[in-house]
Amino acid sequence: MTLEISDKARALLEQPVLVNLATVRPDGAPQVNPMWFKFDGELIWFTHTNYRQKFKNIAHEEPRVSISMIDPDNPYGYIEVRGVVERVEDDPEATMYQLLSEWYDGTPVTPPDAKDRVKIGVRPTKVVGQ
Repeated sequence: MTLEISDKARALLEQPVLVNLATVRPDGAPQVNPMWFKFDGELIWFTHTNYRQKFKNIAHEEPRVSISMIDPDNPYGYIEVRGVVERVEDDPEATMYQLLSEWYDGTPVTPPDAKDRVKIGVRPTKVVGQ
């Protein structure tokens, strides 16, 4: 079942803005980091390495995440997307990183840690905001 996303929220999800991705550490504490993302109309995609804490948080069997983003045209406008990590795929060619770097900065870059990269797909379960 696909979540109904408002036109206003969808318009924000289709812009290259930084988002804050919150995950849950194995000890239950929250961890939030700014991230690049890409929404494909169904999943919100991120790239990360398979050895940093953010990946460990997702891998410890707590797939729930929260994503917040501020509307660049309205500092009081925001959305929060609650979701669940549905897919984690090895990405040793860093294709997701290249796609994101091109979308955000105009140039597809391959990072030096490409061999350790994964793609993370989050399925939105609730969208709230103004």
